[in-house]
Amino acid sequence: MSGAAAVTMAASGLLATTLVAAPAANASLDAPSGRVTTQSDTGGVAAKLTQRLGGRSAGAYVDQATKNLVVTVTDAKAAQAVRAAGAVPKTVARSGSDLTRVMSALQREATVPGTAWAVDPAANQVVLTMDSTVKGAQLKKVQAAATKQGAAVRTKRVAGEFRMFTAGGDPIYTGSARCSLGFNVKKGSEYFFLTAGHCTEAGSTWTDESGGTLGSNAGSEFPGNDYGLVKYASTPEDTEGGVTNNGQFQDITGAANATVGQTVTRSGSTTGVHDGEVTALDQTVNYQEGSVSGLIQTTVCAEPGDSGGPLFAGSSALGLTSGGSGDCSSGGTTFFQPVTEPLSAFGVEIY
Repeated sequence: MSGAAAVTMAASGLLATTLVAAPAANASLDAPSGRVTTQSDTGGVAAKLTQRLGGRSAGAYVDQATKNLVVTVTDAKAAQAVRAAGAVPKTVARSGSDLTRVMSALQREATVPGTAWAVDPAANQVVLTMDSTVKGAQLKKVQAAATKQGAAVRTKRVAGEFRMFTAGGDPIYTGSARCSLGFNVKKGSEYFFLTAGHCTEAGSTWTDESGGTLGSNAGSEFPGNDYGLVKYASTPEDTEGGVTNNGQFQDITGAANATVGQTVTRSGSTTGVHDGEVTALDQTVNYQEGSVSGLIQTTVCAEPGDSGGPLFAGSSALGLTSGGSGDCSSGGTTFFQPVTEPLSAFGVEIY
């Protein structure tokens, strides 16, 4: 297989067997047409609404019973703006500002490897998760930090360990680290691909499964964020910004924001394609290697080697696989770097 052909397989996320429906026409904040549901651009609408409302909203989610976009609010004026946008308002006791202060307190007092936290907008709480490595004095420290916040924090334990999903091998690798190609991107006439930042921190030159050079790092962010950019060594001739659905090409036409409750698909070089649901946004995860914030939390499984692989919904790119717990036999939690951030930071675009 040629280097370019190998890139095509990696960029396609390998052989996807199912894809969620492509988003329908975008909903408008100024001229809504009916209720915003999962068939609309819920991520875009939710992001615009929560940005407009600021601290008067504590997040948004897709109601699994009605499939409507629900936006939390703290006052009647905010509720009116949500209805005008075609979404459903839900009045909550804790504002976005309240929950941000709670997460800041956890960052000061509960930042130990194996912990993670994010807002659960449906419950109007911050969920503090601890993996199986949080024990002894560290466990007491984390529990004490949670107790200080009262009902604003809900704790839970998960089996396994929050870890990066890198491994030795192929199809794209640097040294002994194997990762998965995320999305092909470009800037003018220059071509690149995105992957996880903890992958690009592991080495500078990437090769395919046959040993052919794919390219070299053009940017890397980890910890804090988890994204990296690799510039192709030569202009690719047969790569496209898409995924493969039962051998058929599915184009990825742009990037979007994820929404809590949204059905999503992930692909990777170890486990292929799997579906799941977005369970939280703006997730902070404390890996052994460092802390990362702003991640998407999902129920999609993943395993070592899947790092950097694409998270998408229909034709929209959503994120890059970062890490998590569990595996694709028992399930688990997986975190993703939102793709909109590296696109903006590097000035590149999906093609």
